Amino acid sequence: MIKRFFGLRFAGGVMIVVAVVLAVSFGASRRVVAVPNETYESLRSFADVLAMVQDNYAEPVETKTLIDNAIKGMVKGLDPHSSFMTPQEYAEMQVDTRGVFGGIGIEISMKEGVLMVVAPIDDTPASKAGLLAGDRIIKINEKYTKDMTITEAVGQMRGQKGTQVTIHIMRDSFDEPKPFTLTRDVIKVKSVKSKALEDGFGYVKITQFQENTTIDLEKALAELTPKEGQLKGLVLDLRNNPGGLLAEAVSVSNVFIDKGLIVSTKGRVAGQDMTFNADGVKHQPDYPMIVLVNSGSASASEIVAGALQDHKRAAILGTPSFGKGSVQTVMPLPDGGALRLTTSKYYTPSGRSIQAKGIEPDIIVGDVTKSHMKEKDLDGHLAAEDGSDKADKTAVKDEKPGRSVSVETGQNGEDIQLNRALEYLKSWYIFQAISRKAA
Repeated sequence: MIKRFFGLRFAGGVMIVVAVVLAVSFGASRRVVAVPNETYESLRSFADVLAMVQDNYAEPVETKTLIDNAIKGMVKGLDPHSSFMTPQEYAEMQVDTRGVFGGIGIEISMKEGVLMVVAPIDDTPASKAGLLAGDRIIKINEKYTKDMTITEAVGQMRGQKGTQVTIHIMRDSFDEPKPFTLTRDVIKVKSVKSKALEDGFGYVKITQFQENTTIDLEKALAELTPKEGQLKGLVLDLRNNPGGLLAEAVSVSNVFIDKGLIVSTKGRVAGQDMTFNADGVKHQPDYPMIVLVNSGSASASEIVAGALQDHKRAAILGTPSFGKGSVQTVMPLPDGGALRLTTSKYYTPSGRSIQAKGIEPDIIVGDVTKSHMKEKDLDGHLAAEDGSDKADKTAVKDEKPGRSVSVETGQNGEDIQLNRALEYLKSWYIFQAISRKAA
């Protein structure tokens, strides 16, 4: 998913968050290759058009601006997750992975050239102003967002604390777009949240995989663990987690898995085929565990869910995940910019590719008939290896993809999926006691 967090997480995709990042040295991978004649012919056409624009356009245009725009267009046409970043954009991406940045506090995605609000972050200017999941951003200040790139939107929506930005929102209940004027603030995204549930069970929510997520997770688990004994069970909430750093996804999985493969990647170039294994250190006891996912769970969160599922370490509960199974490599450029390029796909320990397919829960809780935007709905996405994304196209043609993901709630506002997970954890102990009596 093309996702960013304006004044929030520029990773997502998000960030994102690049959703999965493998930093490499661009210079180290340089090699001599034979260039086909058709490439020279195309470059000649490009040079001709460049000269025509420079000589005949109504106003002077810098050569670097023209070339940068050409590169952006070339990379944008590959898939929804590849992009060219200017030095400023690359610097912003690096800052975002630390979880502290300036802006208004909304998570967004892009669907058919329209910016969509996935969710406002709690206690931010966006949430306080009443922005809602599913809102469509029509204008930022006086500039329309139709066909605006994510990186262009970043430049429009970010700014120093105390400055203002006006975004025009359209939602189903509006007759016309409504302006929201927001005062920017410093947004601090806490990637790990936790609380004690009843009867000695714990709950941990990971909102994004960023720097120090594993450290924060270990701290949360230590605080939840009774002074004497251990947790009776854990609910790990990965719902609406757009992804983040691959290294943190592997590290988080390693907290619960003591040995074996966590994730592997396969690409066209031999150096892109990699495996990531557990370090063999026992981090957490084998207490019962349930992982919550929904169609907002993407990339790094799908790596964790897939690893825990394949290792039989946890049961997965909720609705099918987003289905972003591709890896983006960030290649720094000499001018300080970078190329973020889809270079490989990742696979769960059992060899499953979830690209355009997602993680299937062991226990379905939630309305799977609702149409939420997924990887398979994005223009130019890499196809699912089993062709399931093509088969699904006809099944959702009468629905409305692009709506944001909401947590399943009951009549009294209770979290249905979390409640069900807690019931299953309790049941494990009940059946265990019954088995002992029967024996």
